[in-house]
Amino acid sequence: MSTNPPNLRPDLAPKARLDGLAAQSKMRDTARPGQPTIGMVSLGCPKALVDSERILTRLRAEGYGISPDYAGANAVIVNTCGFLDSAKAESLSAIGEALQENGRVIVTGCLGAEPDYITGAHPSVLAVTGPHQYEQVLDAVHDAVPPSPDPFVDLLPASGVSLTPRHFSYLKISEGCNHKCKFCIIPDMRGRLQSRPAHAVLREAEKLVESGVKELLVISQDTSAYGVDIKHATDRGHRAHITDLTRDLGSLGAWVRLHYVYPYPHVRQLIPLMAEGLVLPYLDIPFQHAHPDVLRRMARPAAAAKTLDEIAAWRAICPDLTIRSTFIVGYPGETEAEFQTLLDWMDAAQLDRVGCFQYENVDGARSNALPDHVPEEVKQDRWERFMAKAQAISEAKLAAKVGQRMDVIIDEIDDEAATCRTKADAPEIDGNLFIDEGFENLSVGEIVAVEVDEAGEYDLWGRLLG
Repeated sequence: MSTNPPNLRPDLAPKARLDGLAAQSKMRDTARPGQPTIGMVSLGCPKALVDSERILTRLRAEGYGISPDYAGANAVIVNTCGFLDSAKAESLSAIGEALQENGRVIVTGCLGAEPDYITGAHPSVLAVTGPHQYEQVLDAVHDAVPPSPDPFVDLLPASGVSLTPRHFSYLKISEGCNHKCKFCIIPDMRGRLQSRPAHAVLREAEKLVESGVKELLVISQDTSAYGVDIKHATDRGHRAHITDLTRDLGSLGAWVRLHYVYPYPHVRQLIPLMAEGLVLPYLDIPFQHAHPDVLRRMARPAAAAKTLDEIAAWRAICPDLTIRSTFIVGYPGETEAEFQTLLDWMDAAQLDRVGCFQYENVDGARSNALPDHVPEEVKQDRWERFMAKAQAISEAKLAAKVGQRMDVIIDEIDDEAATCRTKADAPEIDGNLFIDEGFENLSVGEIVAVEVDEAGEYDLWGRLLG
């Protein structure tokens, strides 16, 4: 049992791990004699995790086994993160570890868009491919470890390969982004918005729910813009618009959680669906800042006051709405007065879940050339003050939940407690609810009713009902 730290954010690459590990994956592979095996290290955000799942699913269909460790793999794929310089450094470290432990490494993912950067540090990698270049990754694997399928044994898993627990799954609805935020190079790495057809997204969701998934986490670079690039086309009875897609997904009977939602005006159409209980009352919105001048320097919409009005309108329709967001402090040119505006906005907005990170230069980002970069010690001070504000808001909001009854989904069970999440909590980035009495007969993935009897700064404790 462990409580969540206050500074988790969805873009920060976690520690490198072989995601073929039986404890991590839904698969329970035992390699047959002579079967070629591949290991996978997956770094970065959930969108990269979905890419890893697709690569492994294709490899499984071609007869490859998935190795749970370096030693048992004929080669290792490292799916990298390149969002920030710190994430790039961690990706290089993961590549180095894989080379040391295995020696045969194929690199893919966002950092793969800079092949010279990778080969300059690790010239012995077998191949480098960019993000969502599935065919090139497979070609590289074929060259390094030729396939040897057994048609009587090697079958494509009905639900594909998943690197998340059995009861929840990420559902990627689009690639790329049309925004040109000065601090971000995602459009350069992943391209412009490319929406999947609505019927394809829905079919994947149906298969996931049929295979036992209880929670669908909808992800993309810009979920609100889904379908804009294909003019919200209707195909096979399903329209490619986020409102229509959300309504369709809500009909499947699973929890549906929306991530990376920009606060466009049409987002208000989603709130009644949440009030009706069709989808979870949860919005993950990357506000990034509140001062209009900082937002302009970021090349983001500069309407913080209107945003407060929108938040109030959303909560009027759906009082149980949980809003999560991420912010940047220490952006070039940020003055003390601009930072204070952000703190004051936080007091007014009373966001439920908040992550924050200090601005970093990223190779290729236009923000690097902005004047008046903020000293590191000032960034750190502002980060600490911001997180203190966010923590106080979180603590007060959670204290108000004591005595409430709610449904929770069980993520993990150990000797101390069942670690669960409420409808207000996304996996890995939000808080937990712990059941530390009478949990012995519960099962991972089960949804149970509890009464909250204790609250902390980021987590809750509850008593099992019924």
